[in-house]
Amino acid sequence: MSHRWSFFRAGGFDQVRLDSGADFAALHELDPKLWVALSCPTGGLELSPHTLELLDTDKDGRVRLPEVLAALKWTVGVLKNPDLLVTAPDKLPLDAINDATEEGKRLLGSAKKILHDLGHDADTAIAPADAADTVKIIARTKLNGDGVLPPESAGNDAAAADALREIMKVFGPAKDISGLEGADSAKVKQFFTEARALIDWWHRSQNDEKVLPLKDATVPAWDAVQAVRGKIDDFFARCAIAAMMDTKTAAALNPPESEWLALAREELSPAHERLNHFPIARIEPSAPLPLTKNVNPAWAERLEKLRAAAVVPVLGERAELTQTDWAKLKDALAAHGAWLATRLKTAVDVLGLARLKALVDSPVPATLEGLIAREKELEPEMKAITQVDRLAHYVRDLKLLLENYVSFRDFYARDRKATFQAGTLYLDGRSMDLCIKIDDVAKHAALAGGSMAYLAYCECKRPSGEKMNIVAAFTGGDSDFLAVGRNGVFFDRKGRDWDATIVKLMESPISVRQAFFAPYKRLAKFITDQIEKFAASKDKENDAALAGGVGQATAEKPTPFDIAKFAGIFAALGLAVGAIGTALAAAAGGLWSLAWWQMPLAIAAALLVVSTPSMLLAAMKLRLRNLAPLLDACGWAINARVHINIPFGASLTQLPTLPPGSRRSLRDPYAERRRVWPAVLLFIVLAGAGFWFWHTGQLQGWLGLGAKP
Repeated sequence: MSHRWSFFRAGGFDQVRLDSGADFAALHELDPKLWVALSCPTGGLELSPHTLELLDTDKDGRVRLPEVLAALKWTVGVLKNPDLLVTAPDKLPLDAINDATEEGKRLLGSAKKILHDLGHDADTAIAPADAADTVKIIARTKLNGDGVLPPESAGNDAAAADALREIMKVFGPAKDISGLEGADSAKVKQFFTEARALIDWWHRSQNDEKVLPLKDATVPAWDAVQAVRGKIDDFFARCAIAAMMDTKTAAALNPPESEWLALAREELSPAHERLNHFPIARIEPSAPLPLTKNVNPAWAERLEKLRAAAVVPVLGERAELTQTDWAKLKDALAAHGAWLATRLKTAVDVLGLARLKALVDSPVPATLEGLIAREKELEPEMKAITQVDRLAHYVRDLKLLLENYVSFRDFYARDRKATFQAGTLYLDGRSMDLCIKIDDVAKHAALAGGSMAYLAYCECKRPSGEKMNIVAAFTGGDSDFLAVGRNGVFFDRKGRDWDATIVKLMESPISVRQAFFAPYKRLAKFITDQIEKFAASKDKENDAALAGGVGQATAEKPTPFDIAKFAGIFAALGLAVGAIGTALAAAAGGLWSLAWWQMPLAIAAALLVVSTPSMLLAAMKLRLRNLAPLLDACGWAINARVHINIPFGASLTQLPTLPPGSRRSLRDPYAERRRVWPAVLLFIVLAGAGFWFWHTGQLQGWLGLGAKP
């Protein structure tokens, strides 16, 4: 019978509850489509880095779903009761380990040994820190059972230490559990196996005259032939073709005169690049190859090596080489070339046969084999201690991980923070709880825009010189005074305070209330900007007039007054003022034509007409706010649409409120003094308007009292 699951709804989707050990044990049965996340990074989380390192078995910097399930399956298998994962104790009780299995017995024995070594024989539980410290202590020993031999493990044997360094050079270093670089024991065995195979290959040729026709001089002769083989083959092929053609056509097989002339204008040397591509000697019908004279300078040195190392030992003294001689020379070394083709392709070859032979014939292989055997003996003990460390951390931290991975229970609980929440940012009179640590601002911002949240990227610093970047979501208040460069204080999960400075903003609606006032704020800003521009332009004109000098202004003949132009300007201004006045009069007339109780409704309706589009757009975007892009940009693989609706968003940003029972004085000694005459003037205007409306009978009509007789 399949497991019966319980779900809770938060963020607009169903999330699984992990309330019992049976839930943990059956998690492998839960459809991955119901998991909130499928992978998370090992960095930037408020969870033990060591636990995350243990979970990341493939060391790719991600904790993936299969790794979580594997860790959970192993943990449940070595515990007597998986309900221990629900309580998540800070220490692993020894009696919770299932000693009915062989693995459980080893774990229990290792846990007791760790406590004994620490002098805590009476303890009935082991802390994750105790197990981790024991692993570190053992890791610092020369031989620790992890299968990696650092050069230090060779002790005073300098030859063995040097051999380990050479093996690391050949195959690359491996890290042992202490962090030291060394040679993997499997690679040590592979090194000597391949070295012996290469040496055996060499020994098989020593008594074969065909393979080594010149004994020890065969290798230099072969190398000299190989250095010029392609060029000499090209020379004889060209000469053979030239023999088939007439003199004029055969000349085309040599470089044209234009190339020689171009070369003549350059600074020449035997190493000149273009000379290297010219024929090795002049092409003539069936011509022999000169070895000492009249050859291409770029190839002269290599031809001399060929003559001394190969031609003279095989063919005798020669000043030139015929095509037949060249064929004999290649045939004499053909068996050597075939033997070389069977050479073992191995990385150990970089050390050379001489060094490999010296290593194989020395005591070093036996010494390293002894170290490997000792490592093998320590492996079970080290593995058992490491597993105690793993179990202690899993028992304490798996619940915390899963409630921020399988579900986002901690995030939506609001009485605690999720593992990805780095702390709280205080800025602009409010506090933001949704703060996430990031590595690269630009890279994160490229994806985070899909969250539809108002984001502030901050650079955080401490007096010690520590730095980090965070992104904070503003989900309450307004954005009127948020700008790049504003400073705040960030408190991390450890309570440490950081200086925070906004370095980038990604704007989106924060609240519907802000959206209501947005059109009027934009209008006020527009009017203010226009006034500032007008004042600035006039100020600039005045400065220019003053700079021109009063004398020059008086010296010029004044422009006669153009009454027609003035009249046109005045008429245009009159039309504009008249149009505005007519519009205002029509609006006022329409307002005054309403009953008194209809006027507030009309004003409210007008305000809604202006603000409703902005409010609707803000409400739509606020309903689409999504946490997933923020975490995806950090390396998570979020499997659900983690919505941040308006009520939940309001809980993530706290606005300032006075404490309950506080006393408050509204008297401000520095408040601007109120002047009486504007109020008196307003009263006179209102009283006059009221009298006029009463006298004309309109006020009685609005109040339903009947017209004045």
